[in-house]
Amino acid sequence: MAQDVKLLKRAYAPARLAMKYHPYYHGKIEISSKVPVSSYDDFAIWYTPGVADPCREIQRNPEKVYDYTNKSNSVAIVTDGTRVLGLGDIGPEAGLPVMEGKSLLFKYLGGVDAYPICLGTKVPEEIESAVRWLQRRSQSGRHLATKVLRDP
Repeated sequence: MAQDVKLLKRAYAPARLAMKYHPYYHGKIEISSKVPVSSYDDFAIWYTPGVADPCREIQRNPEKVYDYTNKSNSVAIVTDGTRVLGLGDIGPEAGLPVMEGKSLLFKYLGGVDAYPICLGTKVPEEIESAVRWLQRRSQSGRHLATKVLRDP
């Protein structure tokens, strides 16, 4: 019996820590810079006016977006909150901690930047439209990673 109590205590420890750490860190993910910024002058390279030339190059050749931006290493994790990690329909706001966790897994296990997007609609056509707005199909075949929203 003592062993059962010990195992149960160990099993519930992550939940207790989750309730402590989530508010402390205000989530699990953040956006951080890949480029060096040591002074305000660096923004002339990474933002304006320097960013105009990569923009023009992408305008001339849209496939260059994968060379000049992080698009080749990023995905969206899309949910409407109806089917969240065995919790069921908990809504988009309550689903965000799970989607952030998925983002963490993408980054830690695969080096991919994943952005959680929790939609405030359950209308399938609206969800499809939102994903299409986020996604621009290219000849290279890159696509969004989407979370299963509900049973088909």
